[in-house]
Amino acid sequence: MSTVLITQANGGDHMSPPGHPERGDRLVVLDELFAKPRFAHLTKKTAQPVELDVALAAHSEAILEAIRDKRPIEGIARIEADTFISAKSLEVVATGLGGALEALDMVMSGEVENGFCAIRPPGHHAERDWPMGFCLINTIAVTAQIARQKYGVERVAIVDFDVHHGNGTENIFRTDRDVFYGSTHQMPLYPGTGAASETGVGNIVNVPLAPHSDGEAMREAFVEGILPALNEFSPDLLLVSAGFDADFRDPMAHLNWTARDFSWVTGKLMDVAERQCNNRLVSMLEGGYDLNGLSAGVAAHLRMLMDGTSENE
Repeated sequence: MSTVLITQANGGDHMSPPGHPERGDRLVVLDELFAKPRFAHLTKKTAQPVELDVALAAHSEAILEAIRDKRPIEGIARIEADTFISAKSLEVVATGLGGALEALDMVMSGEVENGFCAIRPPGHHAERDWPMGFCLINTIAVTAQIARQKYGVERVAIVDFDVHHGNGTENIFRTDRDVFYGSTHQMPLYPGTGAASETGVGNIVNVPLAPHSDGEAMREAFVEGILPALNEFSPDLLLVSAGFDADFRDPMAHLNWTARDFSWVTGKLMDVAERQCNNRLVSMLEGGYDLNGLSAGVAAHLRMLMDGTSENE
């Protein structure tokens, strides 16, 4: 496999209050991981900014007005309950978008087969009109739309294994038959969406997982729910919302996945990409708030993307 790793040099400039789980240290620990010898031969790119208006591919003007209006001249401002914005947050969002779109370009051109974007803040809770859940802009939704507009991709699939349901991604695409959204997530849990009955126009597949369930329950959910529907959809491009907060150590939820589980689900998604869309897969970091769990999960995910092998725990 040929894989591109996108990193974000200014990721720490998006500030959150002391004690907030979505913090710059998340990227610091990943940069330390990526410096290890086993990742030395990766193609690595530093995310470059794009104009923030690119987000209008998936969002309304209302969300850009909200984050521009809320951005403080200095310090940190609250947008809603647990979502904050700081003076340089918009620059960070712009580089996150730029990094995701560069990975898309490289995959669609055939320069690489897949890519992982280590970017923040996460995006999958941001709805068409409003930021929420630590998320300012829904980067994966924007990437899906740009893939359609720029490359004429007809059928885009988004699979989300973050422990929280990606209500924003579902909100944006729930009536779009040419975008598949499949999610496993703990329920009950924030944001309270993601019931199995939420099916959109037949393009949404939610498989909730019970608190304290482990990787076996996740495997069952994918084998019986997500993967058959994904294969039937037959995507031309596969995007992955890769959250690592289902790790057994994570403080934000109560699932008990290990690094082997992240390897397994990554491998299964790669199998679909190989069969359906010429290996074209772009993965983006969402959650993951225990730094050890985040590092272990990303290592497993990236190792599988690189060469199809599992990361030792």
